[in-house]
Amino acid sequence: MEATNPIIDKLFAAGAHFGYAPSRRHPSTSGYIFGVKGGVELFDLEKTAGLLEAAKDFVKRLAEERKTILFIGGKAEAKEAILRGAGSTGAPYCAGRWIGGSLTNFSEIKKRLNRLEELSSMREKGELAKFTKLERLLIDREITDLENTFGGMRGMHKLPDAVFIADPRKESIALAEAVQLKIPVIALLNSDCDSSNIAYPIPANDASRETLSIVLGELTKTYIENLAADKPPAEAPAAPVQTAQ
Repeated sequence: MEATNPIIDKLFAAGAHFGYAPSRRHPSTSGYIFGVKGGVELFDLEKTAGLLEAAKDFVKRLAEERKTILFIGGKAEAKEAILRGAGSTGAPYCAGRWIGGSLTNFSEIKKRLNRLEELSSMREKGELAKFTKLERLLIDREITDLENTFGGMRGMHKLPDAVFIADPRKESIALAEAVQLKIPVIALLNSDCDSSNIAYPIPANDASRETLSIVLGELTKTYIENLAADKPPAEAPAAPVQTAQ
């Protein structure tokens, strides 16, 4: 596999070219496969690099218009990269279990987010002192539960303009909700994933922490570099808070 640009070397060193056994391949990923070695399919990293560039072009347009990207990836390999990527851009994220309806029933999710903001504000201002000890304990528990479940989406006052998904097979519910709402999807996907409903697929080893870090690093760097300084943001999500999942 001949490298034509530096990103291919980086992806190769990270093991991004490793897919799964041919028996696990989803038909939609056939065109991304270079060959088979040791019973494992290998991605054509030239195609991966080209698709990554297409995704970066899309992210560039989003940044220029100050549009919001929601980062989604709950599996262990993805969490660190999702938190780092969201943190660098101030974007909303879900780095834990996806709550069904977070997009398709966003009006209800927004109520929970507003409740979290309300209770957090009361606690920060010392307004919980008027409650009994038991009531304060219950409120603290409610804040913790809301933070653990929805903390990454704090400040997301409307549906995102795009979503990034690490492993759309695992995050199939989130993917289905985005597709239903016609929200463009960027996804890092392995050979067992269905790429047919993904606007910007990036075929590579989605179980590799280093690959996730490279891909998210490229996308978030593009976003940051292309923010339109002369335009007010359409939404200004609060900086993400790392929460236990």
